[in-house]
Amino acid sequence: MRLHRVLAVAKKDVRIYYAKGPVIISGLLLPAFFFLAFTMGREMSGTQLVAGLVGMTLWFTSTSISPVIAPWETRDGTLERLVSAPITVVEILFGDVLASAVVGVAITGFATVALSFALGFSIAHPVTFGTGLVLAAIGFSALGVLLAAVPTDQTANVMMLATLVKFSVIFVSGIFVPVENLPSWGRVVAYVSPLTYFVKVTKFGLGADGGVSRWLVGLLCFFLVAFGLAVVVHRRTLPRRL
Repeated sequence: MRLHRVLAVAKKDVRIYYAKGPVIISGLLLPAFFFLAFTMGREMSGTQLVAGLVGMTLWFTSTSISPVIAPWETRDGTLERLVSAPITVVEILFGDVLASAVVGVAITGFATVALSFALGFSIAHPVTFGTGLVLAAIGFSALGVLLAAVPTDQTANVMMLATLVKFSVIFVSGIFVPVENLPSWGRVVAYVSPLTYFVKVTKFGLGADGGVSRWLVGLLCFFLVAFGLAVVVHRRTLPRRL
């Protein structure tokens, strides 16, 4: 993989798709309003509240644009120009993942710092939290790129699928109800979600007890599986876009 080509794709994505006010605002406001709607009137610990809000911010920002980049470029005819360049499918997709992850980390990092001043908490394990933030960002972004493999030039078709996945995952990831309080079948579903792993890492980063290595490994494995599937599926569907 040639890094300068990956960076060129990522720079193009950030300039064209991410550097827009609505993307940044929705990444901050949507998780905040969504979280407040489900937490007002309920007794939740500070750690549970902050971990849930940080997790939702990263989840929404990292999956906001990545599912629709390929349909947009198909509709605008720029995908043909991109694939005719001396660049591989892996480099194109990793560039899309990198752009989405950088934006997700930047917005979530800003939100975390703002929350720390507003609520008066500190990150007890910053290295672990930062590692989990990066692994989760590239994993969530890879999932968005995988959803973009649907061979269509209509962004609405992909957004319907992405919205279904994004909101379903939130309700089973221990954000509103701790995983330990879920029934046995609920815990099984929760541990399939990568967002559960990031919420666990965030709680540890805030000072909660418990091991964290398995959740970091889980995030890494999720990225490898999601990105591997994205490469395989995009290679199959790319000819149908041209």
